[in-house]
Parts: sequence; C-alpha cells; structure tokens
Amino acid sequence: MPTLTDLVRDHTDLTETDLEWLHALVSDWQLLADLSFADLLLWVPLRSADALPAEAASRGGRGQRGLLDTGAAVPGWVAIAQMRPTTGPTAYPVDLVGKVVRTGRRKLIDIAWRERRIVREGDPEWGSGIPVREESIPVRRGAKVLGVIQRSTNLSSARTPSRLELTYLQSASDLATMISEGRFPVPGEEPNMVRSPRVGDGLMRLDRAGKVTYASPNAQSAYRRLGYPTDLVGEALGQVTADLCDTGEPMEEALSVVLSGRAPREVEVESRGSIMQLRTIPLVVGGTRIGAIVLCRDVTELRWRDRELLTKDATIREIHHRVKNNLQTVAALLRLQARRLRIPEGRAALDEAVRRVGSIAIVHETLSHTPDELIDFDDIADRVITMAGEVSTPETKVAPKRTGSFGVLPAEIATPLAMALTELLQNALEHGLANRFGTLEVVAHRYGEGEERREPSGVAVWGEWTAPGADEPRAPHEEEPAEDRPGPRLVTVVADDGVGLPADFDVESTTSLGLQIVRTLIVGELGGRLDFRPRPGGGTEVVVDIPLDHNHRPGRA
Repeated sequence: MPTLTDLVRDHTDLTETDLEWLHALVSDWQLLADLSFADLLLWVPLRSADALPAEAASRGGRGQRGLLDTGAAVPGWVAIAQMRPTTGPTAYPVDLVGKVVRTGRRKLIDIAWRERRIVREGDPEWGSGIPVREESIPVRRGAKVLGVIQRSTNLSSARTPSRLELTYLQSASDLATMISEGRFPVPGEEPNMVRSPRVGDGLMRLDRAGKVTYASPNAQSAYRRLGYPTDLVGEALGQVTADLCDTGEPMEEALSVVLSGRAPREVEVESRGSIMQLRTIPLVVGGTRIGAIVLCRDVTELRWRDRELLTKDATIREIHHRVKNNLQTVAALLRLQARRLRIPEGRAALDEAVRRVGSIAIVHETLSHTPDELIDFDDIADRVITMAGEVSTPETKVAPKRTGSFGVLPAEIATPLAMALTELLQNALEHGLANRFGTLEVVAHRYGEGEERREPSGVAVWGEWTAPGADEPRAPHEEEPAEDRPGPRLVTVVADDGVGLPADFDVESTTSLGLQIVRTLIVGELGGRLDFRPRPGGGTEVVVDIPLDHNHRPGRA
C-alpha cells in the first residue's frame, strides 16, 4: 500500500509544508475518530495533469461531462489516509487508501472544498447494505484548504446516546470545527508521545474557567488511584491535581496552566505510588477558547518497568566499568612482572599478554559509556592502532592509520575483532616492518546494507573469493547457494609495505600464537574468512571478512 507521502508527491500539487501539516493531522486523528464513533478518510485534490481511471468516468452509465462539476477547481480526489474508530463499528471494513474518484462522485466533499465549511446535509447512504451518515470537514492550514476529511458513521447500532456519548460527540464537533479553521493540529506543538492517552483511557471536559463539566468513569477511577475520592465534576482540575501531587518540593509552574485547559501539552503526575499521564487539548472555536479536553491514562506499570530497565542498564554499565578496571589491573601486574624478568623471551610474552588484555579492556570501557550493547567501533580501532604504534620498537618508524569506517558493531563482534586487530597490527610491526621505515594501514568497508558493493582500496571482496583448492568460480548465470549469498558484511584489510610473506607461509600450519588466536577468533568465533596474500608493490595484505547478521557460522581460512 502506498504511503501518505508517496500519494501526495505523486498525485497532488501540495507543498512540503502542506505535507508536514497533513502528517501532524493524521498522527493525531485517532482522537477524532474515537470521539465521533466514525471512520475518517482524508481526500486531497488531484493535480490537473493527473490522468484518472477511465472506469471512474463511465461508472453509472454517464459520461465524463455529466460527472464533472464546473464549479470545482480540481478534477478529482485521491484518498491518502484512513482511520477506523475503536469506540464503535466501522463503516468501511475495506482499505480505501489510494482510491481515486472524479469530482461529482462525492458531492459533500466538493461542497466542503468550495464553500470551506463543514457539510452535514444529506440522508444516510446504503451503498454497502448498512446505513452510513456522511459528513465532510475541510482541512485548513492558514488561509489554504489542503483537503477534506470524510467522516462516516455506521448507524446500524444506533441507540439513545448516554451522557458519555453526548460528550464525545460534542467534543468531536468542536475538534472538527478547529480543523476547518486551521487550529488543529495546534501549530508549533511538539509531536505527541508514542503512548499518548486515548479516549477510552479516560476523558474530562473542562469549561473556560478550567472546571470539570464531565469526567468519564475511567478518568474518575484514575484520580481515585491518585487519592481523590469524590466526584471531579465542578472542581478546578489544575488545583485538584496540584494538591494531590503536593510533596513539599517545588512543582512545575506550568502544571496548573496546562491542566486548566489554557495550553496544549502532555504531563505526568505522581501521587501515592500511582503515575498518571495527562494530555490537554484547548478547544478554540471561532477564535474563542470555550474549554478543553483532557485525556488521562494510568501509566504506573509502564513507568515502573522503565525505571527497572534503567536500573538494569546502569548495572550492566557498572559491570563493564569494573571489568575494565580489573583488566587494567591485570595488565599492570603483567607489566610489572615483565620488568623483573631477565629472559627476553619471557618479557616479550608478557608484553604480548598486556596488549591482548588491553584491547579487551578498551571494549569494556566503551561499553561502560553506552546504554546498549552497540559500539562505535571506529573509536576502538583508533585506540588499538595508536596503542600498536606506541609499543613498537624505536627502530620501527611507523605511524599506523585508518581508512574507511567500521560503523556501529554489537559487543559480540567488537570484542573478538578488537583482539584480532591488535594481533594483526603487532604481527605486521614485528615481522613485516621490523627495524625499518614503512606504512601500516587499516582499511574498513561495510557492504550488503543497501549500498553498492565496492572494493576497499582495490582489495577484492569475498563474494568473488575462492578458497584454495576449490572449484572455479560459478558462471554469472549460475545460482549461488543460499548459505553463501552475501548479507551485510564487514571487510577489514591490514596492509603494510614491509618485507612480505615467507615463501613457505601457511596460516593453518603456523606456530605463531598470535596468528592462531586471530584464526580462532575470525573463523571459529565470528564465522568469517581470513586471507594472507602479497601486497601489490611489496608487503603483505591481511583481509578479514566477517558477517554482520549475527548468524555466525564457522568459516574457512
């Protein structure tokens, strides 16, 4: 189904500012549907150049000339949004978004558009076998009419309305008038909370003085939970709420103003362990404020859960912080022990252990500052690269650098990748660039996330890579096995212009502990692929390719 934005841009002459107004209206018109017990359908005029379906002109046995209303300024209408009520039966069980009709098919819409007024004339329609009362409300922004809301009420279950229903209908009528006058949605009002109160959660109607003229049973119950035992009708809502929430501490000055109906806003109040969310909508008809609607909802359980989640997040961050401190302590102890050793091999082994522990500590330090388990790995990579450069021998005049971006990675990928990157950098400094000038670069590239696949710095990506001893690559027309189809992946290249690989080098049979660690982390733990190869122009390239879809499977080296 096309979106509201697509329909407006493809079929109308409305501007981006008009589109923003319609989005604000549609985001909040569930309120109008529930108060009206009616379906809402938003029609906007087609641009003149748009072609209409031929069947729309011939339906009913009449030609196009007989259907067109010469007094209208538009050739037809397109439905861009639809809303059904939660308080009553729907009049249109089928989706009508995207439907196009010619001028003359919806006479009430044409009249509302031309005369810029709410149109309620006409008898109920029986087109779908049930009686439906139609009304049309022009949607206005400033001096411009953007479209028309068709309000359709299913009359099949009509009965004598109660006081609650009468209050709902009167409030809906006032909101419809505000829409036709360009006063709703309120210009400049911030978007509503995702979980804004709905009509069924609790509704109160206020007069101009801010006193309650009607409170629904759910609204009365919500205030009883706050500690107000009597009827709200006749009471000043702002003062009652302020007294209930009076804890002796300074209270927000705007609370009384908002709950007296003079300002549109959402607030939360707490009393006696209960938390209630309130939303005030001032009713301004004909330029005069006649009262307000206040919606309320008990959100005690939701807020307690939110607080529990915040507490858990804080606990997890504190754990990462303590793990980082412990790892740094271990690294410091290993460093002290290394200084006391007189055996060079033992000192070198402890120095390697310090670097490995330090790379893991960097990840936990980053996790201690984030509310979730996602990490901007660029910062970690830069710190690992800097650390590798600092611990290199004085004879190795190399300044490592990074090209490209790793982006945001989950902790389960970031920790082994940081350790593997540390090992590869140290291996390049100790063996490829030992006692010589040179360059050492880390290249990062992500692909398979909606962008075109490219080769980072001329390095072939794994979609074209064939394992040693494997068959020749498949022909372009041959279908790739499902398990080998590329998903989102991260390719990291560690390249140096050093002495290059030994002639008999084999990563699978190497005795280097560091390379064995890298192979275990990348291939075994992350389900990635690892390739050592000569660099064009001299030196070595190590290509690490890992999946980012969390479906880590053992890879191949």
